[in-house]
Amino acid sequence: MRISPTSATNKQIKSSAPNPSLPNDLLLTCFARVSRLYYPTLSLVSKSFQTLVVSPELYKTRSFLNRKENCLYVCLKFPPDPNRYWFTPCRKPNQTLAKKKTTNSSGYALVRFQIHHPPPWNQEREVKYNSLVAVGSDIYIFHASSSSVSILDCRSHMWREAPCMRMKRNYPTVNVVDGKIYVAGGLEMKDFYSSDSSSWMEVFDPNTQSWEPVWCPLSKRINLPYRSAAIEGEIYMVKPNAIGVSYKPKEDKWGDINLKGLEELPKFAISSYIKLVNYGGKMVVLWDKCKPCNEYKNASIWCAVISIERHNTPEIWGKVEWFDAVLAVPFSYGFGE
Repeated sequence: MRISPTSATNKQIKSSAPNPSLPNDLLLTCFARVSRLYYPTLSLVSKSFQTLVVSPELYKTRSFLNRKENCLYVCLKFPPDPNRYWFTPCRKPNQTLAKKKTTNSSGYALVRFQIHHPPPWNQEREVKYNSLVAVGSDIYIFHASSSSVSILDCRSHMWREAPCMRMKRNYPTVNVVDGKIYVAGGLEMKDFYSSDSSSWMEVFDPNTQSWEPVWCPLSKRINLPYRSAAIEGEIYMVKPNAIGVSYKPKEDKWGDINLKGLEELPKFAISSYIKLVNYGGKMVVLWDKCKPCNEYKNASIWCAVISIERHNTPEIWGKVEWFDAVLAVPFSYGFGE
């Protein structure tokens, strides 16, 4: 039985989709059942497919079918270009996979996706991201040396502004626990050593659109934590020696940590960019490698996914599930902080 389009939108898709007999609603239902890791490839099929994979209707359909999925977004910059570019993982087509696949290979690559609407502040000042964090389908952008916060809607790829933080910060740690955003550190030294224990960390509630202070003793403050991540309701902030502090918002309790069990990861160069994020309850590490043989003209970005275990001790144990090179970049690149 032939299924015919029933709306103007369906007629538009009919002229460009590979199978013109499929109506828009059926395409949305099919796309909603496909992992988002394949969406970058689907968007290359036609302009109609490219529109569908970023449409609000597709994400409503995914929610209705309970097909919600954690997604990783990576922001990069390529000087002297002042703009930032956004990438997301995509499954490699079979023809691009290495003939001899290693046990660590993931089958993923980072691919760029297009943001059609520039941020509202893009025309007014140079784009300087400070830290990024995701809550639901929104990515919160914390600007460098500022209290300003902007939001990127990952469904529509459009921007809006959020309420400013209580304190001006530069490179703080930003994590999400139970839908709330916890921001710590990045203060000027006079504020860092202040006797006011409520300035080092603050929390934002997206439901009430308000910021509140979080008490923290001076002994637990790390003004520029090396890396941080929130796993299973606890925020971990570590120094370069893998020793740091933890905070449990539900219990309002601070503690000490020591990260162990990551011997499988390759050694990071001293000059490497390194990023640490929460990815559906697991830890993702992003870093770069440069090859001396190409006279350091190019680099590659690597990604590792790590599951976390806590044994009721200050030590945290991680198990490396996979690590792999996911994107080739020029040597002058940088993470879009």
